[in-house]
Amino acid sequence: MSGHSKWASIRHKKAVKDSRRGKLFTKLIKELTVAARLGGGDPAGNPRLRGAMAAARSASMPADNIERAIKKGTGELEGVEYVDAVYEGYGPGGMAVMLECLTDNRNRTVADVRHLFSKYGGNLGENGCVGWMFDRLGNIRLAGQDDETAVFDAAVEAGAEDVRSEDDGYLVSTSFEALDQVRVALEGRGLNVESAEVVLEPASFVALSGSNAGRALKLIDELEEHDDVQRVSANFDIDDEELARLLSD
Repeated sequence: MSGHSKWASIRHKKAVKDSRRGKLFTKLIKELTVAARLGGGDPAGNPRLRGAMAAARSASMPADNIERAIKKGTGELEGVEYVDAVYEGYGPGGMAVMLECLTDNRNRTVADVRHLFSKYGGNLGENGCVGWMFDRLGNIRLAGQDDETAVFDAAVEAGAEDVRSEDDGYLVSTSFEALDQVRVALEGRGLNVESAEVVLEPASFVALSGSNAGRALKLIDELEEHDDVQRVSANFDIDDEELARLLSD
């Protein structure tokens, strides 16, 4: 298989540069809390919670933090009640942007998001305006694997849809329903699963360069920094050389 996931690669390169553990933990705790509130505190019967716990462990979150977040979701501990919110819009160069948020104040979140889109030459759109451009998939990142044949064989047997070789490992794509099943199977084969998450993957891409490319990355950076934004997905593509230059600035 010859995977093709430009957005996943851009996100990974940005994550390596922008790793902010405190901010990441805040977002993971929100997801754990909401997953437990909606589906209960038993991960065996709650796929969303299983995924949130896997992401938290991949980020080296202490077990006590995970347990407290789950208990806040189930009501065993007092906590803020967050709700899901999805926003869609257009960024520099006409790129499509999807935001998945958890918020305790929708009015605050939508005002902040609208401001950031406007700041970088974009605009917040109506629900459904760009959602049709994205497919919901599962992404599993494998780190430090040397045996390419073993990785591809294990992924195929586990039910993966695609595998992409990268400089520091592999990106395995699945249907979002099969994400947890494939992750467990790969771990059972002794492979080093660095992360596993449900993502919105663009069906097509808009090529950006020059000022549009720079503004696109700044918009994504500020959206990802917002406390209420859990995940940002966009359909832009930047030439590898230009992307490396922009990320090094």
